[in-house]
Amino acid sequence: MNPHASQPTNLIALFRSLWHNRRLIVQMTQREVVGRYKGSVMGLTWSFFNPVFMLTVYTFVFSEVFKARWGTEGEESKTQFAVVLFVGMIVHGLFAEVLGRAPGLILSNVNFVKKVVFPIEILPVITLGVALFHAIVSFFVLLGAFVLFNGYLYWTAMLAPLVLLPFVILIIGLAWILASLGVFLRDVGQTIGIILTVLMFLSPVFYPMSAVPEKFRPWIMANPLTFIIEQTREVLVWGHLPQWSGLGIYTISATAVAWAGYAWFQKTRKGFADVL
Repeated sequence: MNPHASQPTNLIALFRSLWHNRRLIVQMTQREVVGRYKGSVMGLTWSFFNPVFMLTVYTFVFSEVFKARWGTEGEESKTQFAVVLFVGMIVHGLFAEVLGRAPGLILSNVNFVKKVVFPIEILPVITLGVALFHAIVSFFVLLGAFVLFNGYLYWTAMLAPLVLLPFVILIIGLAWILASLGVFLRDVGQTIGIILTVLMFLSPVFYPMSAVPEKFRPWIMANPLTFIIEQTREVLVWGHLPQWSGLGIYTISATAVAWAGYAWFQKTRKGFADVL
């Protein structure tokens, strides 16, 4: 394979690449997940205990120390704030884990670019798969805690994958863009952490949208995290149906970003070998 050759950028080529390399994606995702805990005594069990520990800390701090309330109408349990907060933290964690690593993906896999015939466009997909694994474990911990605290679980929780699907599509598109930019602009890797922190505080992770002054709400809603966090809480915590029209618009926009990100990655990849 000539690393300087032009690569296809259409959606058909995108889906063909993902389908053709599906086994490789699964194998490398599994290897990275297992490798993260290799050598530790409890191994993969840490992927379960980490969210359990964090949720326990959130519950204690916000229910017993701060005695925080989300401000919803009606009776609210002491642990409600911790559960609502944890939803936002999981969504942001998925976003941050992938995009935080994206700028360094090509830089840390130079051999795949120069010496090995390897579909480097799947590297962001593998990173997304690892982040999804940890997010799914965290969501199961969240659901278990919700049942433990409340004694029931809303049937709308089954709709959570549909709510998160467009978010995942958006993330992979942004990851392709950042993976490419990280090769040519090394400062991207330094600034993305700051941007992710800003996006966390400018989304309703720690506060409800009702607490945001009216004049600032359009800016908060422009944050790609905001809508998904709100809709995930609707189906998991409040037992409401998601806003289908909003999800439709988000999906279309996310698909456009994913296509643009893939096209940008394919157009610029022929310059990776020269820079590296």
